[in-house]
Amino acid sequence: MLVALFRILSFLPLPFLHICGSLIGRIVFHASPTYGERLQQNLRGAGFGDLLSHAVSETGKNVMELPFVWCASPKRVLRLAQLENWDVAEHALAQKKGVIFLTPHLGCFEIVAQIIAARTPLTALYRPPRKRFLQPLIEGARARNNLKLAPANLSGVRTMAKALKRGESVGLLPDQVPQQGEGVWANFFDRPAYTMTLPAKLQAMAGAPIVLTYAERLAAGKGFVVRFFLFNENLSGSVAAQAAQINRAMENLIKQCPAQYFWSYNRYKVPKGVTPFDAKDASEESSTA
Repeated sequence: MLVALFRILSFLPLPFLHICGSLIGRIVFHASPTYGERLQQNLRGAGFGDLLSHAVSETGKNVMELPFVWCASPKRVLRLAQLENWDVAEHALAQKKGVIFLTPHLGCFEIVAQIIAARTPLTALYRPPRKRFLQPLIEGARARNNLKLAPANLSGVRTMAKALKRGESVGLLPDQVPQQGEGVWANFFDRPAYTMTLPAKLQAMAGAPIVLTYAERLAAGKGFVVRFFLFNENLSGSVAAQAAQINRAMENLIKQCPAQYFWSYNRYKVPKGVTPFDAKDASEESSTA
């Protein structure tokens, strides 16, 4: 049923979906105290509190553009995407070591995988939905052409490792909160956030270059600009230090269009089984390192 609804909505023009999304975003913000408080708290904590109204609108657009991105014909979707600095990705691909594409929950992050997959095979990490009725939509609609999905578990990690060994590309959302044992505490906009360690592990294993990317949403539903940047830092030090490097890179991308970050995402939650961050313990560990 949900898949059918998304397919119907996908025929609507993107400008109309964005108008509806902006309105729905504002309604949900005022109707849900928990949602509204988290969005405001995350936005203020990162220093972008003055963008609240804009951020609420952009979050709604993010949700309502999903039927278009997932279910419209690839030709329609790709036609509304402009690329900047794709030569950065081409140079990385030419090294034949595979490429690790990293993008935060910024702008239309769902379109990024399709843009890359239209040019080179891509395996993207995703979190399987908890509710089974969402599975056909989350998994079926997102996997297209050269785009393969790898679940966020050991099996998925192996799939991504094999793709890199074949010289293919993989894609991750490094600001997605990992599960117990899959992350470390590292600052994200000056607040401790449980951060995945997978990007650094994949890079160490395959020696693949890392390319940062995001899709900025244009005004009036005119489409998206997908930008690519080479991550030219050497990931070094402890696992936590490497995670912090990745987080800083994500922060720099978010600062390009901060209102379009998915601030309502529960980025600072403590996953089940994970010991909450203790500033005292972290200070003692740092002093003895």
